[in-house]
Amino acid sequence: MWKLKVSQGDDEHGLKSFNHHIGRQYWEFDPNLGTPQDRARVKLARNHFTSNRFRTKQSSDLLMRFQFARENSSIGYETKVPLAKVNNSSGTEETVKMALRRALGFYSTLQSHDGFWPADYGGPLFLLPGLVIGLFVTGALDIILPSQHRQEIRRYLYNHQNEDGGWGIHIEGDSTMFGTALSYVTLRLLGETKDGGNGACYSPFCPGLRPNYPPNNPLTQTHFYQPK
Repeated sequence: MWKLKVSQGDDEHGLKSFNHHIGRQYWEFDPNLGTPQDRARVKLARNHFTSNRFRTKQSSDLLMRFQFARENSSIGYETKVPLAKVNNSSGTEETVKMALRRALGFYSTLQSHDGFWPADYGGPLFLLPGLVIGLFVTGALDIILPSQHRQEIRRYLYNHQNEDGGWGIHIEGDSTMFGTALSYVTLRLLGETKDGGNGACYSPFCPGLRPNYPPNNPLTQTHFYQPK
């Protein structure tokens, strides 16, 4: 499982910081992390996102929310507050207090131990390819991005592939040649073959594969990347 680590990194890989990396966020893979229930929950959320990726583009930071809910529950942040029900008339002072307590409890579960509220910087699809291409050119791709990271980048790109087989320059955008070329080159540099993802990788450049779209068609459920 993946674990989000925040405000850490002193003397790690030669990293230096004048503020002890306060506010730094990065994901670390631990094969032994989590209970079977935790892993099942992550797998269910992942499959649900993939199945609905053409309707819901944002991940809502679910993996981070799962982690913080577990960690913050140990200090009482997951206290259940009754739902405040309000009829057509104005709410009472007590219902306002209940609503505020629920809001505070919700945002408390999303706060990290250093006081920050971490969040995914998602959306643009033209930033990640530059990183991957740069690492490849400098010969540092396998050093900086271990196999688990490369796998998740491939999953991310396939999850944000449009129904026509291409990619835009952001996850909500229509397919463009620029965006498609960037994502395709990134997939190839990360180890995908030209027909990887059961053909999904090469489909933008091969009209013969277009009829298989959309990938969530019951007849072509394996047409997108499914890492084991």
